[in-house]
Amino acid sequence: MSLIIFGKSHVHRPLFAYLLLTLSALIWSGNFVISRAVASLIPPVGLLFWRWVVALAVLCPIVLPRLKNQWPLIRANLKIFPLFGLFGVTLFNLLIYLAMHTTTAINAALVNSAIPILIILFTRIFFRKGVSARQWVGILLSLGGVCIIILRGNPATIAHLTFSAGDLLVLGAATSWAAYSVCLRYYPEGLDPLVFLFCIALCGQLFILPLYLLEVINGATVPVTAASLASIGYVGVLASVVAFVAWNSGIRSVGAQVGGQFIHLMPVFSTILAVLFLKEHLQGYHLLGILLIVVGIIFATDLLRLRKS
Repeated sequence: MSLIIFGKSHVHRPLFAYLLLTLSALIWSGNFVISRAVASLIPPVGLLFWRWVVALAVLCPIVLPRLKNQWPLIRANLKIFPLFGLFGVTLFNLLIYLAMHTTTAINAALVNSAIPILIILFTRIFFRKGVSARQWVGILLSLGGVCIIILRGNPATIAHLTFSAGDLLVLGAATSWAAYSVCLRYYPEGLDPLVFLFCIALCGQLFILPLYLLEVINGATVPVTAASLASIGYVGVLASVVAFVAWNSGIRSVGAQVGGQFIHLMPVFSTILAVLFLKEHLQGYHLLGILLIVVGIIFATDLLRLRKS
């Protein structure tokens, strides 16, 4: 698969952007599942560090030949790359991986679903951009669908939820990702998507490195096993390269307020993955939740109007 399709020539097409955002949600659903599965096997900073080592290794042979032509744009925007690296590469992933050691999957999914609301809040505060009544209907419908899936169709489940420090970490991660998505409006025009990702990954890895060294000094090392290598390979190639480029391109095309709604697809894909690979059974509340999420996204993105145009 060639990542060139995620470049400038296609990002102006809303339907294509929605497909890219859907792809990101699918891949990151797998990332959440993996990070929970290996929480007792791979230290959180170690997983994050080696994830981006793999991503940078994949990007290097593609990006290095392009650096000469792209250097003027890179040099003109040197100040923004650390910001993107901090919010999108370091903080979000680090806080999620740390949270998986101290919170439940249900709590993490609930708090993570606040991302679209945080995106709207940030764009409203910092860019004075409002939300239409139709978009609010879509947002609330999809959020309701997420809650139905997570609570297994039983509102009484809320009474049994307990919150921990891990939930605050997830909230911090959600805030960081919302800030990253909103800041994509400052993406340098004409900059190659893979060059952009390489620059922010390099900056993010510089933030991660001292934390990784501290973790190793304290005796927490990454074991070399088939499970650890496969997990790092998945998060390094798919979750870090493919999903990031797809998300960046999609958000640049349709904006953070609309594109952020696709985060709500993650519980949908998590449900589908569980049915396919974990032999879980598809329940009525799954179908109702998925229906509400899809209808909500259609409202929030005005997808029906796009299909008619």
